[in-house]
Amino acid sequence: MPVLATAAQAPAADPRTGGRPVGRARRLRRLGLAAAALLLAVLASICIGGQPSSLAEAWHAVATPSGTVMDVTIRELRWPRTLTGIVVGACLGLAGTLVQGHTRNPIADPGLLGINQGAALAIVAATTFWGQQTAGVEATLAFTGALAASILVFLLGSASRHGATPITLVLAGAAVTALCHGLVSGLVLLNEEALDTLRFWQIGSLAGRDGGLDLVAPFILAGLLLALANLGALNTLALGEDTATALGTGVLRSRIVGIAAIALLSGSAVTLAGPIAFAGLVIPHLARAAMGGDHRWLMPFSLLAGATLVLLADTAGRVVARPGELSVGVVLAVIGAPLFVHLARRKRLVAL
Repeated sequence: MPVLATAAQAPAADPRTGGRPVGRARRLRRLGLAAAALLLAVLASICIGGQPSSLAEAWHAVATPSGTVMDVTIRELRWPRTLTGIVVGACLGLAGTLVQGHTRNPIADPGLLGINQGAALAIVAATTFWGQQTAGVEATLAFTGALAASILVFLLGSASRHGATPITLVLAGAAVTALCHGLVSGLVLLNEEALDTLRFWQIGSLAGRDGGLDLVAPFILAGLLLALANLGALNTLALGEDTATALGTGVLRSRIVGIAAIALLSGSAVTLAGPIAFAGLVIPHLARAAMGGDHRWLMPFSLLAGATLVLLADTAGRVVARPGELSVGVVLAVIGAPLFVHLARRKRLVAL
């Protein structure tokens, strides 16, 4: 382990950055730039809307509110939406980095574990059998369904004699996703109210998602702690399971911790904003391009970059479709798909 730590600290060439050495000073500068970008994204999210506000008005609403229309707009609408965007983006960025690290699959995203479809199935089933639910109940259902799907994926992926390997996890995730999708399709064909609920929920958006943050805050904290506990194991697992075992890493234990962190983080994001595509897929590639392959640096960069990307996409959706708005899920799909194609064509960025 000391040898590994020394190697990680040295500014060695990294194939993920085109062979360029990524030293500590450069990584710190890039983390600082990512933090500054997040701050600018927060300011844009607070100030830009149907009625733009200045920085002075935003500060007045936060520090010395007097009940004006702009004060109420910022405090009651824009700030909660911005906070939700920060949390959702950070969770998706971290979960995406974890799932790509554990599956060693550069096109994996948190939905690979069946989380999105598991949440959809829980909501649709409850609506079909018990009618329309409140926003708080829907958030609880989404989180429960997401966790149940990810647990089922891990159990199925661990059923082979080799345990939970990247291949078995991917196959189990595809099977559970297909099963949940089939059940959702069957239920919405039989119940129009469930179809209406699903159509609203499937539009990944930060607007109209009330009552979920208090519910998932403890689970987000648990996911962050598990992700931190998984950092060292991810670095050794990148060398291969045999090498990781030889270095003293408990592969099965590391997989359990990692899958639990992914489930908690991405399940919380789905609960808060519905299924948002591409954030958990693209952010890990950007992080590896900027920071190299050391997960001790990838994680904080992914957290900052994920929050920034989601906030910028949400703000852009308010600008391009005035007086209405495009949901963050639509904007991310429009800008994320070409970006991911570009990244996929640069082979050195997708090597894991």
